[in-house]
Amino acid sequence: MPQYYARHIFFCLNERKAGEDSCALHDAQSAFDHCKSRVKKEGLAGPGRVRVNKAGCLDRCAGGPVAVVYPEGTWYSFVDKADIDEIVDSHLKRGEVVERLVLPPDVGR
Repeated sequence: MPQYYARHIFFCLNERKAGEDSCALHDAQSAFDHCKSRVKKEGLAGPGRVRVNKAGCLDRCAGGPVAVVYPEGTWYSFVDKADIDEIVDSHLKRGEVVERLVLPPDVGR
């Protein structure tokens, strides 16, 4: 049976209290907004395609800001809009992982 969405990308937008490092402090909201805009512009949004979602803490703060693409379970760390563009163009559009942005598996909170 086909999945409702082929891929989901979740962006951690969590902001920790007391000045602790968090994805929100690294402008994760802007990256989320840019990704959502790009996915719509490229015609990738909607059932059978891609869904861009907000998430609370994904518990990988040390690598923040972070996003994860499912169903592959590929974790990314990114710096700017160019990185987001590369994730959209390579992974969300063509299914090709952007190796240079993959978050190492040992990076946690």
